[in-house]
Amino acid sequence: MKKLSLVLALAIVIMSVSFAKGPYKPGDLASDFTLKNVNEKNVSLLNDNNAKGYIVVFYSNVCPVANKYEQRIADLHGHFSSKGYPVVAINSNDKNVAPGDSFEEMKKLAKNKNYKFDYLYDESQEVARNYGATNTPHVYVLSKNNETLKVEYVGAIDNNPDDASKADKKYVADAVNALLNGQEVPVKGTKAVGCSIKWKKV
Repeated sequence: MKKLSLVLALAIVIMSVSFAKGPYKPGDLASDFTLKNVNEKNVSLLNDNNAKGYIVVFYSNVCPVANKYEQRIADLHGHFSSKGYPVVAINSNDKNVAPGDSFEEMKKLAKNKNYKFDYLYDESQEVARNYGATNTPHVYVLSKNNETLKVEYVGAIDNNPDDASKADKKYVADAVNALLNGQEVPVKGTKAVGCSIKWKKV
């Protein structure tokens, strides 16, 4: 009886800590989500059997800092998607606060810029809240192992929002390269720099 109680207690503890609630930090297990992309299709991270992980970027159509990173985000996808780490961009801004970030505007931008990565709409803002995202861009590098998603890095893409050519610390690229080589991620967290996420007014 004692042994059974111990097993049950252990199971409850494991269930309670399996998926951390945001803000996620390196080492946490992130819960999966299903969001609609600009092609009106639902995307779930665990449904892609070819992915080894993801570069999740909280993004905005209209944030000047996010716009400066647009090409760098596209380049990350172009470089790493074939290696199993695609970019998944998420717009969580409330359209009533930031009309330029409505789903219709997302679709227009993705079409005009020919985005190759998934651009998802977090209308309820639940995913941003779960992750603890605060800025655009705010990046989470996740590794995927069977049915789990582990947070490996959180923060900025690099150390120069204004000029990609002057960025000498490429945090996201370094993190993914380390994971692909079976190495420890060298820098696990940095401060995300950008526009604040526009939350729903209550």
